Amino acid sequence: MSPEFEWQLIVAGTVLLLAATLVQLTALARRRDGYKPTAIIYAATATVFGIAIAGRWVREGQGPFMTMYEILLSSVFSLCLIFLVVSAAMAVARAGAFVVSPLLLMLCLWLVNESAAATPLPGSFDNPWLWAHVLSGKVFLGFCMAATALAVAMLLRGMLSAGRFARLDAAPEEAEQSIWTLFFVAFICHSFMLVAGSVWAHSAWGRYWSWDSLETWTLVTWLALGGLLHARATFKNMPAGLGHALVVGVFALAFLTFFGVPFLSIAPHKGLM
Repeated sequence: MSPEFEWQLIVAGTVLLLAATLVQLTALARRRDGYKPTAIIYAATATVFGIAIAGRWVREGQGPFMTMYEILLSSVFSLCLIFLVVSAAMAVARAGAFVVSPLLLMLCLWLVNESAAATPLPGSFDNPWLWAHVLSGKVFLGFCMAATALAVAMLLRGMLSAGRFARLDAAPEEAEQSIWTLFFVAFICHSFMLVAGSVWAHSAWGRYWSWDSLETWTLVTWLALGGLLHARATFKNMPAGLGHALVVGVFALAFLTFFGVPFLSIAPHKGLM
């Protein structure tokens, strides 16, 4: 696949997510369920980005791991796919699509402004633990995003006029349980990401931990995830709104860790690479 065709696919995916955002905002304003057309758009976006990733992989001979461009490219694909899977398993999670769509659109707009130049993957980095580390990180972020989108919907449900979130009005207890189930799964995936990353780091650099910026903030994120889950289990009377707001805060921290730290340091684990 040529770089030009890859670029066209990314632009097409961005246009699709713009359409999904408009569909969701229109449905929210008109108090309608716009998930079905949004799901079709997400599936099309995941297909388009999957083709772009596969073509780049064949051309460059390595997975999308190294640059900010590749991280964004693979993240839009994985987040679309994971949200579709979560929404199929938990219908109530579909209420969060109005949060997911503009978030994915923002990542796409960031992607089109990044350099597509590839950076070679050192041979010592290429082992199964790298796959485990990267994939568990993608799954973590996807489940955390789904939990957060639903938490935002629950927060707004209490602020906006009735009827804006019919799915949540019909099953508020199910929505509440779904938020914490998704958040717990995200915590498990994040824990495995840390373990796999440590083993991979030992094989790549000869040490399990080095306290570089990304490692440090990833640990802070893990502590925030675990701390919130522990707080909810301990304080049975925690107000639901407070719990939802804290879920959003933890996701913001995770988002800045995944995309902010690499952006500031140009590449993940720059100090070691």
